[in-house]
Amino acid sequence: MPALPLNSHNLPYPDPLHGIIVHFVIAMVLFSFVCDVMGYLFRNHRLFEVSCWNLFVAAVAVFFAVIMGQFEAGIAQPYEAAKSVLAYHTLTGWSLSAFIAGITGWRFVIRARNPLKVPTVYLGVAAFLVCLVCFQVYLGSQLVWVYGLHSGPIVEATKQGLLK
Repeated sequence: MPALPLNSHNLPYPDPLHGIIVHFVIAMVLFSFVCDVMGYLFRNHRLFEVSCWNLFVAAVAVFFAVIMGQFEAGIAQPYEAAKSVLAYHTLTGWSLSAFIAGITGWRFVIRARNPLKVPTVYLGVAAFLVCLVCFQVYLGSQLVWVYGLHSGPIVEATKQGLLK
C-alpha cells in the first residue's frame, strides 16, 4: 500500500483533526461542569440534564480525539526536546478518556437515582476532571506553541535534519 502524500504540516489532510476534535471535548467537559455547579447552586434540575448529555457527548468524542492524536503524533516526527512532553500528553490523553468514560457512567447512575440532585462529592470529582483537562490543555499547547509540532517551519527543519 503506497504511503499517503503529506503536506507542509506533515499531514495527509489540510489541518490537524486532533485539535478540532479535542477543542470540542474540552468545551463539552467544561460546560458540563458549569451546568452542574449552576444547577447545584440555583437548584435548577434542567441544568443537570444538560450537563449529563454534554458529558456523554464528550465521552464519545474523547476517544476520537485520542485516536486522531495517536495518528498525528505517529506522523509528527517529534524531535528529542518534544518527546517527553508528547509522552506525557499521550499518557494523560488515554487516562482522561478512561476517566471521562467512568465519570459519565457515574453521572448517569446519579441521574437515574435522583435527577433533581447532584452530590457534592461528584462535583468534587468533576472539579478534579476539569483540572486534568486544564493540565492536558497545557501540555497540548506546549506541543503546538513551544515545540511547533505539525507547523511548517518545524516540519521542514526536521526533514532537513536540523532537529533531532
